[in-house]
Amino acid sequence: MTEPTAPLRFYDLCAADPAVRFSPYCWRTRMALAHKGLPFEAIPWRFTEKGALAASGQGLVPVLLDGERVVHDSWRIAIYLDEAYRERPTLLGRIVGRAHARFTKDWTERVVHPLIARLVLLDIFACIDPRDRAYFRESREARYGMPLERVVIPPKEGIAALHAALAPARATLEAQPFFGGDRPSFPDYCLFGAFMWARGVSALELLPDPEDPVRRWREGLLDAFGGMAREAPRAVTSAAGS
Repeated sequence: MTEPTAPLRFYDLCAADPAVRFSPYCWRTRMALAHKGLPFEAIPWRFTEKGALAASGQGLVPVLLDGERVVHDSWRIAIYLDEAYRERPTLLGRIVGRAHARFTKDWTERVVHPLIARLVLLDIFACIDPRDRAYFRESREARYGMPLERVVIPPKEGIAALHAALAPARATLEAQPFFGGDRPSFPDYCLFGAFMWARGVSALELLPDPEDPVRRWREGLLDAFGGMAREAPRAVTSAAGS
């Protein structure tokens, strides 16, 4: 594909304040577009605005718009960006790299996301648009089979569980700067998106040990692409924030 004639656009989950973007999946896409060096516009979207995504045939973000092309799901978007813009830095590499990236994606979604969710669900509920709150509560309580207030666990307990679950990532990041080796790639953005999910809505520091290799890695990605992630607006600001 030739260079885009206009910035790519994607629908990006926002809080009541449209400047606050907190979806871990949308953060993957934001970092992927920056990685590829592609100009983009992130369109604010809220949980109940399903109609805006009709062209994608489903109701979840991110949804990427590249001219006439509509691509949904952060994984599919990463594959699309690598195939459509081959001359730009790769996100996934070749076949083996894509397979390894899928493992990191699945591990993040099935192990890390559930642990972070139990720390920040009430923070999300507090910061989203009031029009989204009934949907959010009903859908999440149906998923967990209990009220949100019972899903969330004490920070000390949840952070300890997260620390233990991050052991594989910690081992890798002790040996190399990024999951991709000397430079970040889509596997890094998968896990980093989970931390941006919490950072956008909560003042909790999920990685309290300053010597933790995962924390050092996270800090490096916060500063990547001109500090795009570090400078992103947050619903809660705190010196103790992650």
